[in-house]
Amino acid sequence: MLSLFNARRTAHRVRLTACALAALLLTGALTATGARAEPQPGDAMRTVAAMQPGWNLGNTMDAIPDETSWGNPRTTQTLLRHVRSQGYKSIRIPVTWSNHHGAAPGYTIDAAWLSRVREIVDWSLAEGLYVMINLHHDSWQWINAYPSDRATVLARYTALWSQISTTFRDHPSKLVFESINEPQFAGTSGTEEDARALHELNAEFHRIVRGSGGRNATRLLVLPTVHTASDQPRLDAFLASYNQLRDTNIAATVHFYGFWPFSVNIAGFTRYNAEVEQDLVSTFDRVHDTFVSRGIPVIIGEWALLNYDHTRPGVIERGEFLKFLEAVGYHARIRNLTTMIWDAGQFLNRNELRWRDQGLHDLIRKSWTTRSGTASSDQVYLPRTGAITAQSLTLNLNGTSFRRLRQGNTNLVNGSDYTVSGTTLTLTAAALTRLAGNRAYGVNATIEAQFSQGVPWQISIISYDPPTQADATGTTTSFTIPTQFHGDQLATMEAKYADGRPAGPANWTTFKEFWQHFQPDYTAGGMILKPAFFDEVADGRVTLTFHFWSGTKITYYLTKSGTSVTGSTS
Repeated sequence: MLSLFNARRTAHRVRLTACALAALLLTGALTATGARAEPQPGDAMRTVAAMQPGWNLGNTMDAIPDETSWGNPRTTQTLLRHVRSQGYKSIRIPVTWSNHHGAAPGYTIDAAWLSRVREIVDWSLAEGLYVMINLHHDSWQWINAYPSDRATVLARYTALWSQISTTFRDHPSKLVFESINEPQFAGTSGTEEDARALHELNAEFHRIVRGSGGRNATRLLVLPTVHTASDQPRLDAFLASYNQLRDTNIAATVHFYGFWPFSVNIAGFTRYNAEVEQDLVSTFDRVHDTFVSRGIPVIIGEWALLNYDHTRPGVIERGEFLKFLEAVGYHARIRNLTTMIWDAGQFLNRNELRWRDQGLHDLIRKSWTTRSGTASSDQVYLPRTGAITAQSLTLNLNGTSFRRLRQGNTNLVNGSDYTVSGTTLTLTAAALTRLAGNRAYGVNATIEAQFSQGVPWQISIISYDPPTQADATGTTTSFTIPTQFHGDQLATMEAKYADGRPAGPANWTTFKEFWQHFQPDYTAGGMILKPAFFDEVADGRVTLTFHFWSGTKITYYLTKSGTSVTGSTS
């Protein structure tokens, strides 16, 4: 699927020629030995380039009301040292100030809170990291009232940034300031008024910081679009605002959580397909062409998928997520975009200082410098009984070449265990029979495809029987369908009324949102239908279709009457 965009990728690929290398030596970007020189204060493009890649200390200093309120442990210098050791060059420290300052007119920041923010900033700088701090959830707690209460919001905003600027005035230039996280405004007439409100606040931020003196005179300032969105009208509004400020030491920031239906698993978007990739390519093209091509650096200040979380397994299938991660790294890199992954604890286990899924981080890290090969799936499903036949996968080479298949330290044999024809990898019936072993439900073996570069692609060999379900009764607040999964995994669920119309929430699609509307419980053996689903289901009969990753589909019938629900297999 990725080959659809090879022409565009080629157009954006940057090659370092001998002339370009000489130019970098002359300007000081590289030393004579080839090492990258420290960017000079005021050089926004090189500063932002030096910040790649970045990591967010999410749900921590931005948590409400305190640092540990949203489940993360207290930040330590050991954590920050670990982040640096994993290859990250910058850290974004989101900070919510709303619960940590006094009343008008001074809005004096609590000394202990400001000291704690400074401590984490100083630890980060001591580890050699670039650091970005901001006003975070303040954006929706009170800044959004700016259009209707301009004087009050501006006074509070000005007081906070005045104190923050003064506190950090003499800090090294590796500390950068971001004016507002995801700015949004209530009660406006639309895009034009939103843009005007944000420009006024960003201009005030710029005035305060630059006027505070010290290193703030040349410190990099990071300004967002409205909602940190990347649609062209928001980018154009930012560009107009940037030109009015007449300061080239500014970076733009947007956020990227992928194509929304794929990011939350709704409307049947279970796979990283051409439409999902096109959204990524179009987004990165827009910010590159609007900003980077004009010499304005861009920081993707947050990126991931919205509903990916270690506490919600299965929302995003792992292999499809890996393809997304690989593509983000590549497309950002060839467009000179700096990325800062949003990590609220779903990637790094901060208590144990280990990645919750080492394979995800291995691929992310490799994507900073090179591409990795992938495949159409990371799963091969085999029947638990009966004959096993050969199975094929399509390789996404991504500029690599296929080398071998391995199981552990053992190479599989080309010809007898597998064949490769173009981009089609076929596992033979004999090899699959051996790999399936006793054919117990679930993963029986894991093999990996190795390519000429990048991270190997793991493939799970899974034995299954078609899942089965049973009749059930319950209520709209508590309803579970007894389900025997038999080694299979749920991909998505459809809901329709008798006349074929979509049933339940998101009535523009028959496919409902994974985890928000339904949830598999593999341990207890059930399919949970959430109150949020029933809240928008009319009384009467509803047909559910459960889609599994093996390709199996199961039909189930509900009858809702008030708060009572009955379910049956026929």
